[in-house]
Amino acid sequence: MRKLFSFAAGVVVAAMTWSSTSTLAQDTFSIAAIDPVSGQVGSAGASCIAGCIILSDVHPGTGIIHTQSFWNAQNQQYARTLMNQGHAPEAIIDSLVAHDAQGNPTIRQYAIVDRVNDGRSAAYTGVNCFDYKNHILGGSYSIAGNILLGQQILDWMEAAFLAPADLFSDRLMAALQGANVSGADTRCLQHGKPAISAFIRVALPGDALGSYYLDLNVNNTPPEENPIDILQMLYDAWREIVSVSPHSPSIPLHTVLYPNHPNPFFSSTVFRYELEAPGHVMLGIYNAAGREVARVLDGPVAAGSHEVPWESGRSLPSGVYFYRLQVGPFSQTRPLVLVR
Repeated sequence: MRKLFSFAAGVVVAAMTWSSTSTLAQDTFSIAAIDPVSGQVGSAGASCIAGCIILSDVHPGTGIIHTQSFWNAQNQQYARTLMNQGHAPEAIIDSLVAHDAQGNPTIRQYAIVDRVNDGRSAAYTGVNCFDYKNHILGGSYSIAGNILLGQQILDWMEAAFLAPADLFSDRLMAALQGANVSGADTRCLQHGKPAISAFIRVALPGDALGSYYLDLNVNNTPPEENPIDILQMLYDAWREIVSVSPHSPSIPLHTVLYPNHPNPFFSSTVFRYELEAPGHVMLGIYNAAGREVARVLDGPVAAGSHEVPWESGRSLPSGVYFYRLQVGPFSQTRPLVLVR
């Protein structure tokens, strides 16, 4: 059964439901990468299990860590701590292998990259990961996978990522398309598709943890649907409303209002919008009858990207509301759900 679209971190995220193998099993093909020019860091991957986004650990302005194959929360947190302390990707992996939370690093796979010296990358593929297994390293990227159709999956991902493109995110999406073949994750060969779940994330240097410039996730799909194809459609829709120079990601070329995050929310949420020029901004909350119930913002705002937190207030009951951004002749409205 397919759910309605939900929202996260400024972009639409497709939520699907379908039972599958445990999320503690293998996560297959993925790429961790950085863009030395813009400072963006990116993460993308797919797997024949639901929720493979769990492997992605994004450090805005710093780097990316992928902990895959028998994913372990303690190992991921340990790797995060090491990156926050400034350790190099190779050193992080050496320490992960030496201090595996369950004493068995041979079943793990890691891919790590950071922004030091225009990119440092490292990867590890344990001897007891399921075949086919391997990884590929470049100065600004680390590609890894297991339970693969063969080496060609990793090679095609690398070739697609290295091809010229307008945006860094275009190259990450292309890398996933490079693996968009039946049975890329061999467990999905019976369904005639590459994976069950897929995701793409890109963080700008100033992004807050968990609130990224791009954050798209197809968490699960039924047998007849291809998550990479669905992700591509979501990405194309995002691409239409976010036209940003790859070398100046903080300068918007269009005024746009993004979905709030989180949504649904309990007590507080964050509104994010971009202005192509300075102007008087009005951001209001409206009930289903169209009556304004709160004024979040009303005043002059400079051009650029902006985030506005909002505390819902105890006076508003649970329900569906709408928020509208008005800047001169521009107006855009989006829904939000308050849950008590």
